[in-house]
Amino acid sequence: MGVAAETVVRNRALQTEWYGEPLGDRVRRLLARLDLSQSALAGVLGLSAPMLSQLMSAQRAKISNPAVLHRLLAAEELVAGPGFRSMPAAEVKERLAAISAETAATTSGVRLTGTGGSPAGAGNRPSNGAAQDGVAQDGPAQGGPMRGGPAQGGVAGGAPVHAEQPARVVQSLLREVASAADIEAAAGLIGDRFPDLAELLRVYGNGRTSEAEAHYARVVRDARGY
Repeated sequence: MGVAAETVVRNRALQTEWYGEPLGDRVRRLLARLDLSQSALAGVLGLSAPMLSQLMSAQRAKISNPAVLHRLLAAEELVAGPGFRSMPAAEVKERLAAISAETAATTSGVRLTGTGGSPAGAGNRPSNGAAQDGVAQDGPAQGGPMRGGPAQGGVAGGAPVHAEQPARVVQSLLREVASAADIEAAAGLIGDRFPDLAELLRVYGNGRTSEAEAHYARVVRDARGY
């Protein structure tokens, strides 16, 4: 087996450890459900088309930008929804545009909704779609302020912060820094003394997005006493 082939085998194994299966399998399934070209999906995710191709072919192992992983999870959640099959094409296009405009986090560390209901940072990207290392910029344009801001009293820029937003961010961050096996091992180590923390690791690190959203909503509801 040549060096290039060994690299692909190793990268596919790493992707399976980090993302549950090779990215090529996940992305091809998403392409089929959305009926998009590879180039079009790359635009939604905020990647260059060559970078997406390298990830799919396991020439590269890791999605280095958390915002890209966040958008991938959001797109997968869209197509997994019970109403997706009957969703009009125009609505699918609109939902994908909203996903493309999302950022993984604001300066407060949580993806928030900006003024007027648009995601924080939306509309502030470089107009020419400039990218660095094949990854589209996710922050505001140089010299431009980031719209929205840290949440105060459950709102950001006057719009509510919904449970699915921070839940997805925590999921993305945990899965970016540790494998499923490492997260489970860490939860096992602290489970006896700190069961709530162990549950958090398992739910956000290895659970479904819907479980993470439900957990976040429950914790916030209990903390606020309603």
